[in-house]
Amino acid sequence: MSLTVKILGCGSALPTTYRNASAQIVDHNGKLFLVDCAEYTQISMRKAGLRFTAVNNIFISHLHGDHYFGLFGLLSTFALSGRKQALVLHCPQQLKQMLTSEFSPVNIKELGFDVQFNILSDDGVNKIYEDKTFEAFSVPLRHRIPVWGFIFKEKMPLRNINKACIEKYKLSIAEIVSIKAGSDLYLEDGTTVPNKELTLDPPKPKSYAYISDTVCLPSTAGAVSGVDVLYHEATYEALLAERAKETFHCTTLQAAQTALDAGVGKLLLGHFSGRYQETDTLQKEAQTIFENTVCAYDGMELEI
Repeated sequence: MSLTVKILGCGSALPTTYRNASAQIVDHNGKLFLVDCAEYTQISMRKAGLRFTAVNNIFISHLHGDHYFGLFGLLSTFALSGRKQALVLHCPQQLKQMLTSEFSPVNIKELGFDVQFNILSDDGVNKIYEDKTFEAFSVPLRHRIPVWGFIFKEKMPLRNINKACIEKYKLSIAEIVSIKAGSDLYLEDGTTVPNKELTLDPPKPKSYAYISDTVCLPSTAGAVSGVDVLYHEATYEALLAERAKETFHCTTLQAAQTALDAGVGKLLLGHFSGRYQETDTLQKEAQTIFENTVCAYDGMELEI
């Protein structure tokens, strides 16, 4: 299975000539999940060769413009392109009211496709999406307005059958299905063959977490514990910790400490203030706490 993250924008409030505001694609086996949707997102998607029809779920972390202003244009483009399949918006309650107002009197139902709203809850970590192999969760954070992060996880796959055992024990289709699901094999002479002798370990499920605008919270590390890659906002360098506190944002060192406490595999910094044209110093600063740190950049593609 494949899990890839594509950065469409990793800047903060003010878009610059070298960095767009927040938007990214989580690609799981060709299913595209759009996370935040700042201005210019649909153009970035076109440049990246991403199929609009593969996006059926959009996750909006909060209602500051640099995280959702591109949504209105994207929905209009979907409509003009003749989209028919339903779209699910995982979002704050107020966004439903905004979109209904924006598209009236045309009415949001007349876009030509069904828009479903999954309203985010601030009551702890919640599962908000699930299919046969993948699931997503919302994580309440703390900013000047209600805000959420998102966790994307592959489900634990079934164990792989050891092909040599199929011939050795003359396994039927029904037995193979049962063994892959975790059952032991019971032979006619009363012998039990343990499942671990019949199967091989499946690939480790992959996981990714997106932590949007927030102050540093101890609860965040618990929520994202052990993920393969953590994208965490790092709007400011450590020298500007007071500014970060005033604006309800994080510094590089705070993001790095969260990654360390959570035991993640890799830290991906993003949501950089427009004052930083280059991010090398931010990366090096974070690496003093969490070595496996890299800075995001527009157009970046990271396979997990």
